[in-house]
Amino acid sequence: MIRNQVEHEVSGVDVCENGISMEHFLHLSLLPSVIIIVVLSSLQKRTKSIAIDQRLSFLKGRFAIVVPLDTIGSLSNRWSYGFAFGAISSSVLLLFSENYILFSVPNWAKPILYLIGALEVGLVYYPFFACLSTPFRLVGAVLGILYSVTWIIITVWDTFTCPGGKILGKHQKIIAQWPCILSLIFLLGRYLYMLVKAVRIRMQLESEDPEDLNEHQVQHVKRLLRKTPELRPLSWFQRRVYEWDPYFKFPNRILGTAIISLIGLYTLTLADYSISDVVFDKAEMWKNTLKEVSTACNQSESLGAMIPTLEELIDVSRKSWLATTIFASLNSVAYTLHILVCYRKHLKRLWKGQKGFLPEKFHKPRSATSVASIARYSGWQIAFTLWGYLIVHFVHFLFGLLLAYLLILPIVHGKVVTMLSNLGTIILSIALVIGLVIVQIVLVQIFFLQDKMSPTDKEKPLALNNRKAFHCFNYFFFFYNVVMGFTTCIMRLLSSIVVGTWLVSRIDRTIMQRGYESADAGYSTWIGMIFADHYHNNPVMVCFCQLLFSNPPKSHLTSAYSTFSDAMSETPVNSRARRRWALFYTLLRNPPLILLRKHHLSSSLSPISPSSPSETEVRAWVMASQTQNGLAVSLPEITVTPAEDC
Repeated sequence: MIRNQVEHEVSGVDVCENGISMEHFLHLSLLPSVIIIVVLSSLQKRTKSIAIDQRLSFLKGRFAIVVPLDTIGSLSNRWSYGFAFGAISSSVLLLFSENYILFSVPNWAKPILYLIGALEVGLVYYPFFACLSTPFRLVGAVLGILYSVTWIIITVWDTFTCPGGKILGKHQKIIAQWPCILSLIFLLGRYLYMLVKAVRIRMQLESEDPEDLNEHQVQHVKRLLRKTPELRPLSWFQRRVYEWDPYFKFPNRILGTAIISLIGLYTLTLADYSISDVVFDKAEMWKNTLKEVSTACNQSESLGAMIPTLEELIDVSRKSWLATTIFASLNSVAYTLHILVCYRKHLKRLWKGQKGFLPEKFHKPRSATSVASIARYSGWQIAFTLWGYLIVHFVHFLFGLLLAYLLILPIVHGKVVTMLSNLGTIILSIALVIGLVIVQIVLVQIFFLQDKMSPTDKEKPLALNNRKAFHCFNYFFFFYNVVMGFTTCIMRLLSSIVVGTWLVSRIDRTIMQRGYESADAGYSTWIGMIFADHYHNNPVMVCFCQLLFSNPPKSHLTSAYSTFSDAMSETPVNSRARRRWALFYTLLRNPPLILLRKHHLSSSLSPISPSSPSETEVRAWVMASQTQNGLAVSLPEITVTPAEDC
């Protein structure tokens, strides 16, 4: 009866029609999206002229490429871009289903159609990002408001007028679509804020914000230059769970990937729970049908005895699947957050020049591979997270069944003695293997290693003692180790499978053995991505470039770095120090120039010692010879009175 009621509700959901199909609306949104892109492109000028500018002079260098978001260096509007990624999460998950295809196509054409669909989805959601990144804030805000309001109205109308679905029941769309609606509302608020601010700037009621100075990178470099480290009191959460760094910011690419991964996990968990519930309901129906057939046909006792076992299996499987759904979801969420921590940890190690945590073959990745990894990372991380949830869930489910049949059900059925006997046999076998390994290590430590050379040494030296006894020890344990090898081999294989499947969504760790890391495409993408971010966003390098551009020589190239606020004003002392540093560097790179300096020429013309070479001349020729030979030999100390001017 309950099943019939559920089927009736589902059938009622199927006839729910509100005249709106989100799949059709997604296709129809392509036209206004292209119009918005063309409008924003027509306002933006190209940095370099091309051949068409000479033929069509009225363009005046316009119709430039509209960049949706800077995935490498920009750190402004990070949360706005993150919620823009949240707004597209439902359509990203739609690409994994066949509902996106409006007409039937041959099986061989479906991969090509999926690629075209991915391109279409990218174009449809392009305005959400382009309106945030365009330098024409007023136009971008107006177009963003119109586009986001349209999407909010259609999405909310479809969600609340026809909320049911086949998977989650009569409230499916409300449960599944609220993250997307919330992201769209946040984007609308951001566009309204941009509009108000652009109007106030146009009316000269407010000054325009300076360009992004990456102040956190400046503070990071200042922290490095402090003589004494900064000591901050840490809270309990910082000490035990996570210690954040106020001078480190995650790029919008990483935040957007994490947001889509979390929303995707939320949707996939709901779908997993609902589909599994339907599957177990069908299994119970088959069990009841089999029971009725067995009763009506008077089958043998073996079939009748199998039905209670089947009932128990279905009940245990349902409860185990439900329990492991929660654990697998929490595990995947923890992995998503932990990857953010690993991203920060790995980048800070690279900033310090530490590459020991990476395999040696990845110390110098190819430039093309690293740049391509930035484009691949977000999509691969989302796919790895969703697939990892399903695989980890299945592994947890198997462990749940194993625990239930080995430990819980024997206690429920009153077979505690049998359970303890079987469990004791398993534990004894494992304990013997581990114990023999420990016994060998202890015996070698006590009898077959020489004494410490110093009382302060932590361990004994790697030098044999009692060699004859050691050879006998090695001979007799040979036979034990053969037997242990069979068990250890199986344990090694099982542990490798479990750890590999458990870490399949951890793209920051390789699941391959040492020496085969390059075969792990996900790990290679991670390494290439962090190296690209390291080379483009190293705080020391960025601040150095800011200092170089802060005081350009007279009228030179201007840049966003020209507004670096911490640049030192050029005082006479600073100018003199700059000239001396330039002189020192020039003479160091070109030692023969020392002979052509004014004070050296005047001393060489002096009648006091016309034939003897001066100390400066000797030093110059020694430095010149060392430079030519490529040797770094320290020069002897020669006291030379420095000139006051350069």
